[in-house]
Amino acid sequence: MKLALKLAYRNLIGAGLRTWLNVVVLSFSFVTIIWLKGVMTGWDYQSKTDMTNWEIGGGQYWHNSYDPYDPFSINDSHAAIPEDLDALAKKGEALPMLLIQGSIFPEGRMMPVTIRGVDPDQTLLYLPTSKLDTTDGIVPAIIGVQMAKQSRLNEGDFVTLRWRDANGTFDATDVMIAAIFSANVPAVDLGQIYIPLSTLQDFALLPGEATLITLKNEEMKWPEKEGWIFKSKNELTKQVDEMIKTKSTGQNVIYGILLLLAMLAIFDTQVMSIFRRQKEIGTYVALGYTRQEVVGLFTVEGSMHAVLAALLSAAYGMPFLIWMAKVGWTMPIDASEFGMAIAQTLYPIYTVGLVVGTVIMVTITTAIVSYLPSRKIAKMNPTDALRGKLQ
Repeated sequence: MKLALKLAYRNLIGAGLRTWLNVVVLSFSFVTIIWLKGVMTGWDYQSKTDMTNWEIGGGQYWHNSYDPYDPFSINDSHAAIPEDLDALAKKGEALPMLLIQGSIFPEGRMMPVTIRGVDPDQTLLYLPTSKLDTTDGIVPAIIGVQMAKQSRLNEGDFVTLRWRDANGTFDATDVMIAAIFSANVPAVDLGQIYIPLSTLQDFALLPGEATLITLKNEEMKWPEKEGWIFKSKNELTKQVDEMIKTKSTGQNVIYGILLLLAMLAIFDTQVMSIFRRQKEIGTYVALGYTRQEVVGLFTVEGSMHAVLAALLSAAYGMPFLIWMAKVGWTMPIDASEFGMAIAQTLYPIYTVGLVVGTVIMVTITTAIVSYLPSRKIAKMNPTDALRGKLQ
């Protein structure tokens, strides 16, 4: 085996430019696959982290009538907060939130919104709810950047807010935009306006009631409660997993094309090498090599393209990948248009499994492609091979 490696390395270096063209193409495949998979891993991590910090915490209890995709169900989705969860809320380990459908009228236009009542003193989510406790005699509200852009509202502006209470009666008041926050989670921004929980409960005539309750401890096994449905963190981030899976499937097409180009070049190189080196093959057999050993020699020679490509990709790819992990990849379009949790700049995450798995996959593929044309050697007649005649 040691002799085969030495001969394979000597033959590859002796091939000159042809070898290095194959190695460069293959190394590009290494770097591209690792980078794109790193971006997907980083997106998955960032999205789930942002959703945890801004929206779902460690899991949520939903009122059994609540459906975030059905706005007509929201006004009927409320119930008294269970005593044990209310006690956790007072400790800061749970966050009740009341949701009511409403409308705002910026610049004379009507915009439908979801009014979210939230405790100004909460610290469970990143929402700047402390701004809801900074005014006297005025109803404060906070909105996200995208909501502010759509409504053309600025911090300090007043806007009329209308809602319908538990008796079906419409009411309205003016609220002041106390703060505008920036979040990577559209679900907490687009079409949402936040006011103090107690204020919304008074407006809607729903004292002590909530629509959903966000929990802090994600490791605890939360029991089912009558009238409430528990949603674990995994369930609430399932949409992200499905999106990442869809994107990864699309990326596999790119991986396949890159590998196909590299493997085609290696396959052609092996076929040409066998055709041009018939006398050398015959000499190996005449010196006592079995046909299978010669096949193995050429397979090792082809597989060494992957080894050289891995070394080359480490030389120029590692600085590039480290740089990308540091500065991130800023998407050329507004990420808020995607409608799901995604940052404008994605920071790739590379794991040992990702790098090792990619190297093993490409190396095995290269070995298979190198072996296929090498099988022709097993059918060669040593005498004809020495004369340069291939059967």
